[in-house]
Amino acid sequence: MHEAGSLLRQARQRAGLTQAQLAERAAVTQPVVSRAEAVSANPRVATLDRLLRAAGARLELSAPEVGVPEVDEGQLLAHLRMTPAERIRVHDASKRNLDAVMRSMRRVE
Repeated sequence: MHEAGSLLRQARQRAGLTQAQLAERAAVTQPVVSRAEAVSANPRVATLDRLLRAAGARLELSAPEVGVPEVDEGQLLAHLRMTPAERIRVHDASKRNLDAVMRSMRRVE
């Protein structure tokens, strides 16, 4: 994840603008741009978006879905096609493999 100040500074520099020029384009003062570019900056999303647009960039936000793990649907479907007895056999084999890995890790320590 990038810091807001760093993203803004990079966008401004790519556009070949000084802080004063960016401030003029965004209709803010130069100190506003300076504060927004600071390492510890935490500007409002609206402010960051306004400054980035003035630099010819676009702010895109995304957030991963929380609590929804990646699922291998092919594996899930394969397991659903198994009988209960087959699922137990697969589980037991997986447990044996995991136990073997855990034993080998203890030997390495």
